[in-house]
Parts: sequence; structure tokens; C-alpha cells
Amino acid sequence: MTPPPPTGLLTSAPTETKAKSSSCGCSSKTDTTTSLDEKMKARIEKHPCYSEEAHHHYARMHVAVAPACNIQCNYCNRKYDCANESRPGVVSELLTPEEAAHKVLVIAGKIPQMTVLGIAGPGDPLANPEKTFRTFELIAEKAPDIKLCLSTNGLMLPDYVDRIKQLNIDHVTITINMVDPEIGAKIYPWVHYNRKRYRGIEGVRILHEKQMEGLQALQEADILCKVNSVMIPGVNDEHLVEVNEVIRSKGAFLHNIMPLISAPEHGTHFGLTGQRGPNPKELKTVQDKCSGNMKMMRHCRQCRADAVGLLGEDRSQEFTKDKFMEMAPEYNLEQRQEVHAQIEKSQQEIKATKEKAVETLQTTTLKNRPKILVAVATKGGGLVNQHFGHAKEFMVYEVDGSSAKFVGHRKIDHYCQSGYGEEATLDNIIKAISDCKAVLVSKIGHCPQEELQKAGLQTVEAYDVIEKVALEFYDQYIKGLEKTVDC
Repeated sequence: MTPPPPTGLLTSAPTETKAKSSSCGCSSKTDTTTSLDEKMKARIEKHPCYSEEAHHHYARMHVAVAPACNIQCNYCNRKYDCANESRPGVVSELLTPEEAAHKVLVIAGKIPQMTVLGIAGPGDPLANPEKTFRTFELIAEKAPDIKLCLSTNGLMLPDYVDRIKQLNIDHVTITINMVDPEIGAKIYPWVHYNRKRYRGIEGVRILHEKQMEGLQALQEADILCKVNSVMIPGVNDEHLVEVNEVIRSKGAFLHNIMPLISAPEHGTHFGLTGQRGPNPKELKTVQDKCSGNMKMMRHCRQCRADAVGLLGEDRSQEFTKDKFMEMAPEYNLEQRQEVHAQIEKSQQEIKATKEKAVETLQTTTLKNRPKILVAVATKGGGLVNQHFGHAKEFMVYEVDGSSAKFVGHRKIDHYCQSGYGEEATLDNIIKAISDCKAVLVSKIGHCPQEELQKAGLQTVEAYDVIEKVALEFYDQYIKGLEKTVDC
């Protein structure tokens, strides 16, 4: 993997089609935009989970060294594994701390944009403290520029905050799905604490108490905390606003509300009992309700516990144990710093392009300027740079003329299969992005373009900064609305 070139961006003229007069009805509040001090910016600028901008450029990896778990979640089943699947708790193979450290050093050379090493399972890292902390010790010694992270359910967090601080683990994620144990009892069947299994609400009360205690302790230790919450329609969806308020009051830095994954084939309780996950509109509505209180993470991909690469891609099958154990470590701090400097230069150019686009475009003659959604095919780098047929997901941006804000992503199946498109796949893609007004791609074939246009989706072919292309489309879209109003 190489970083995007810092110069030479080329833009193709947007495909012009007649704009529709209806809007998507977007009404989201703007996420909290309190300016961060320079110290805080430095702590998150290369962390693809804590910084939405960083996730376009920097990669992460997880190592699966923590098999045991101390709670049971109705949405989790760690026994299921598919190499093509992205889901928390899924791994193809477990590693020892020594194997994990070797893997990190190999990948740090192969993928110099990899800046973060996380332990997120497949169980709970703090239910496996010896393996977890030994892994971090080995990596911190040999690769000091890699940020260390862990994700936990929080049950044992109060016992280990001092150790986490000692190892300079600067980012911790806690999964907090409730602050009302009555609701939590619908999510957690049992909790194993101090060598005893507690069932029902008794166990949930213990979990809630320890989560709140741990969150407070992280704030006091100046360790950045992201809170993950799984949105479960009919269970905790309305409750998540209260969760958001509580975690903000206790110092959480970022809130990631992510959709329940409940396919029956995964064998989870929710999957087998028919509990559905939220659709994109429902998810966005809850995220928007919470966004006025604190910063929301909307770019989460719900990664495997052995994920490797940029968010939105998974290269774990390139680095299975039989492969990476035969590779010599290629960690080179100087080379990594050169790559990071190139990325930073590219980021500055993208920032300048965004600012220029906002200054140049004039789109405000229409009263009550609507917000619209656009879907973007991208391989990373903050650019529209992917062929429609190669996209595995679309990033969705909300555009209002003065800004283009990332609000989520939609996973899809490849349209191109061995050189041809499947009609059913295209229908599913259209359904997934039906609330968008346009699709921004580097290229698209004539047939899918026609079908998208029939469904009311305009197509824009370009190779440029996402926000710039989105704003240029919005300018044309508003002009189309103005002509309609004049008529």
C-alpha cells in the first residue's frame, strides 16, 4: 500500500443530468465543533478511528491474542468465522504475544501508513490481561511510533487503568449499550465477575457500575476514551440519547453508535430470534440526536478482531500466520516517517482544495437551501477515485452548499463480477443508496449509469477531492432547482 500522491489531482467534468426538485429531508444537527488544542490534535491526527480525516489516509491493525470473555452479549458469537466477513469478534486464528509482535513489525514495514495497533478480542482484552499487556510491551519496545489501543466491555477496566497508563496506551474503547440495567438485561444474559457468574439484572448492574467507574478513571488518567454503542431497534435505540449524555458527562471523547449485526447464520441470540438491525435512516436519526452533545464517529466499519489495512478494507488474509511467520520484520522508523510526511503534505493540499471550493461556489440564491446526500466511491486518500463496479461500499456525504460532511457508509456487493454486472446486485445497490441524489465515481459503465438515472440518481465522473466534487455537484443541483422554481 502506498499513500496517495500529494500532487497532480485531475478532475473530469461532472456528468450533467437534469436535477430532481425533491430533497432527502435531511435535518441533522452539526456535530460539536469545539476547536481542539494542538496537543489533542496530535493525539488523534494519525488515528483512523478517532479522527474521521485520518481514516482516509492511515491504517490500523488488530491482533487476536485475547480469546476469553467475561460477559455474554446477545449479539455476539465468536465461534463463527468467514474470511470475507467483517464483524467484531471474528478471527481466523489466535496468536501468542510473540507471534503478534512479529506480525506487527512485518506489517509496519509492508504498510507504513499503519499507525495504530489495537487489541479487540476475539474476547475481551482485560479478561486476558497477561497476553494483552505482554503484547503491548513487546510492540512498544520495538515500534515506539505505533499508537496502542484496546477495546473492552469495561467490566475489569477499573482494575487495569494504572497498567494501561503505565504502558502509554493512549486510546481505550468501551462498549456501553445502556445506563439503565433494566434495558441492559435484554442485552446481557450473564456476567462473570470475581469467579462467579451473575445472571440477569444482577450481573448487568455490576457491569454498569464497573463501566462508569472505568470511564471516570480514564478521564482522570488523561486517557482518551471512545464509547461504542450497538443500536438495537426496540431495545436501546431510544435509550442511546441518555447513554450519550451520561458518557459525555464522564469524559468520553467520542461516541460511536453502530448498527446491530444480526444475520441468522452468525448464530447469535438476536440473529436466531429475529431481532433486526436498524436501517441507515434509523441509524442516522439517532446519531443526529446525539451529535449536539459530543463528537460522533460515523466512519466505523465494525472491524474483525484481526483486521489489517485502511478502514473499509481488510487485508488480514494476506497476513495469515503461515505467511507472516515466514517474513522477516521490515520495520523502519525513518522510512515510515517519510511516508507520513508525504501523507501530511497530501492532507494539506486536500484541505486547501476544500477551502477553495467553498469560496468559489455560489449556491445561496434559493431560500431554505436543502441538504442532500451523495454516495461516493473511494479507495481512500479523501478522493473520488474508484470505479463504480469495483466499489464494496459507498461513503455518504451530506451536502448543503457550504460544506460536505461525512455521515455514514453503505456496504454493497461488487457490481462487476468477472467482468459483467448482475442485475440483482445493481438493484440492491440502488436500494442501499436510494436516499442519495448522486453517485460520485471515477468511472461508470453506460448500462449502470442508465439504471441509476432511471432511479433518480445522477452520476458524476471525477477524480478529485470528495468535498470539492460534492460541492460542485450541489451547485449544479441547486441551479436546477432554481430553474424549476422560476418555471
